Amino acid sequence: MAIETAAALLPAKIALIGALGIGSQWLAWRTNWPAIVLMSVAGLIVGPFWAMAAGEPLINPEADFGALLRPTIAIAVGIILFEGGLNLNFTELRGAGQAVRRLIFVGAPVGGLLGALASHYVAGLPWDIAFLFGGLMVVTGPTVIIPLLRQSKLAGRSGAVLRWEGIVNDPIGALLAVLVYEVIRFLSEGRTWVDAATWIALSAVAGAVLGIVAGWLLAWAFRKGHVPEFLKAPVVLAAVLAVFVTADLIAHETGLLAVTVFGVMIANSRIASIEEMRRFKESIAVILVSGVFVILTASLTPEVITSVDLSILLFVVTMMFVVRPITVFVSTVGTKLTWAERSLVAWIAPRGIVAVAVAGFFASELTALGRPEGAQLVPLAFAMVFATVVAHGFTIKPLSQRLNLATKGPEGVLIAGANPWSLGLAKAIHELGVPVVIADSNWRRLRAARLEGLKVYFGEVLSEHADHRLDHSQLGHLIASTPNDAYNSLICVEYAPEFGRHRVWQLSGLEKEDRDAKAISFTARGRTLIGPGRGFDAVSQDWWRGWRFRATPLTAEYKLEDLRKDRPDADFIMERRPDNSIAFIGANSPARGGPGAVIVTYGPPRQEDKPEEAAD
Repeated sequence: MAIETAAALLPAKIALIGALGIGSQWLAWRTNWPAIVLMSVAGLIVGPFWAMAAGEPLINPEADFGALLRPTIAIAVGIILFEGGLNLNFTELRGAGQAVRRLIFVGAPVGGLLGALASHYVAGLPWDIAFLFGGLMVVTGPTVIIPLLRQSKLAGRSGAVLRWEGIVNDPIGALLAVLVYEVIRFLSEGRTWVDAATWIALSAVAGAVLGIVAGWLLAWAFRKGHVPEFLKAPVVLAAVLAVFVTADLIAHETGLLAVTVFGVMIANSRIASIEEMRRFKESIAVILVSGVFVILTASLTPEVITSVDLSILLFVVTMMFVVRPITVFVSTVGTKLTWAERSLVAWIAPRGIVAVAVAGFFASELTALGRPEGAQLVPLAFAMVFATVVAHGFTIKPLSQRLNLATKGPEGVLIAGANPWSLGLAKAIHELGVPVVIADSNWRRLRAARLEGLKVYFGEVLSEHADHRLDHSQLGHLIASTPNDAYNSLICVEYAPEFGRHRVWQLSGLEKEDRDAKAISFTARGRTLIGPGRGFDAVSQDWWRGWRFRATPLTAEYKLEDLRKDRPDADFIMERRPDNSIAFIGANSPARGGPGAVIVTYGPPRQEDKPEEAAD
């Protein structure tokens, strides 16, 4: 009866895990808090804290999932590592700069060695497990780093270094841990170091070859059209599972290496639909990461929570204040990074979800091998994650501002398409102290913007070059203002996942107010700036008739309603709010107004304006 009751409650517990994980991600987005902290708190509440209060946990993964727990986590970790490999493009790495390459090829080995020394002498781990954990602590995942960069508006080289270190070291640290685990497993079976090294080399070659062959075959099938577009992302997911399981059948635990190489191979195969697949895999990874993280934290027992002692705290302090600074300063000697940039990079190294997920996986594997010391990996990993995410999450913004490395002021605006109307808008935005970048693939069209001292990007905004040369940490809004409505829609769709669909705008594609069934669907375009009927031709014609942009501050005496009465024909474009944030105005997103707000309008010159001013 007890077994039947537990089985009946399992769907509800799975739903609760999903709700807690995704709910934590959403709450993190709303509050700008690190998602990993909220997910950890959620897991702790339904796990060990619930057990302390009620006698047994609300969610007990080992009892609830039984024999399915370990393989489920293993597959989830495999998919997460594949998604990490999918972000590793060699072309992008070559252009990432000397400092990034040094942090990867010098910093990863140095950090892994120093982490192993700290794990042994401070945390008390045996040498073999210390080297496993030291390699794993190299990981500073992009799922933690990138939100922190956005939150802090960290610009320039220091932001690029942290971003690329997180992307590249994510799979490298996990692979170092996999290799050390294989050594431990072989030695535990009574084999010699020579046997272990030989088998690991053969397993690594087999896993790498399997990943390369699978990646090549999949890329070939996609290029030849043997897989329809709607099945490409699901086929990739099925292929990841197949490669993981096949590699594990060939050699135990080789699946993690194989899927990582598989992801790297796909990332460098120049597949036309790589972005769609990457977004699909990111969505899957978010779901898996959320679920795995809640499960891992819920798996902690009250005994593990109370076992956090002085040695664990000293280990965390050593990793943060000794190991990381030495690693960064040794790796970046002779690079172009300034002392301020090196100091910031030396401090910011939050460990993320991959580190905890892989640590939890190896903890269970080591325990199964008869190495109970492996259970220490879980509290050590969680202590590192909590300490680094909290400390770095709440200090990166003030520290980067103190070192003059962060962009100050509101989020910037990217305007795609250089023309007189967009130049006038850019000047009006710039004069309000809001960063603005005008992008165009025609150097001549950017001439006026350059002469005005505005920041420009010369190139195609949809190119890979733009992905890495446009500093997105300074940008939060997009306006597509080219004469081609379809191209504007394509730009908005491309940037929507980065900025948020509510922050990508384009001029109306309709010539009149009523809806056109033949027009581009609203799901395949950005939000409509100003309103229907105010397309590129309409605003351009008004520009040559003398219409101009004007910024009007609102006060307690002069309200939004007064401005509407004074400028009844004007288009309301943008609002800078009293908290210094900005919002663009469309048919379904009116201005809020209020004292302290500034409204940017586009309209005919007022009667008191001089003719020469209107003609500027």
